Amino acid sequence: MSDRARAIAQQAIPQARQAGTTAVHGVRHGVEGARGWAAPRMHDAAEAITASVAPKVSSALHSAAKSVEPAAPAKTGIRRLLDWRVLLGVGAAVVAAGAAAAMAMRQRYETATTAAKDAAENVADKTGEVADKVSDKAEEVSRRPDVNGRVPHTAHK
Repeated sequence: MSDRARAIAQQAIPQARQAGTTAVHGVRHGVEGARGWAAPRMHDAAEAITASVAPKVSSALHSAAKSVEPAAPAKTGIRRLLDWRVLLGVGAAVVAAGAAAAMAMRQRYETATTAAKDAAENVADKTGEVADKVSDKAEEVSRRPDVNGRVPHTAHK
């Protein structure tokens, strides 16, 4: 019987510890809730007393209310990431990256446009040279005598 009692006690110990931890958390949560409820009412009382009683009492109540107020929870995880300063920094980085990309694209466009204009001018120059050569060749051919030895009328001009 003693062994069985010991085994049951060993099973009960972790459960008792769990219950104690849960109770402590519950009490802490209740105290925080009570402090959160009491602090605004103490501030209101201090405001009401300011109008009717001495300012020293009012300042004492304000001091007491500040000491009773629960501490603001620390920002963790996603709340820290969503801080306005972080969002502002990320936004500035995105804007800077976009501006850099736009400037790079504009530079590429200008370079491509200049290259295309130069290529078009080179083609026009070469086309003019070819046209001159064709014109010269046509004139030369037109001055040659025909098979029968006669020179055509267009050659006399």
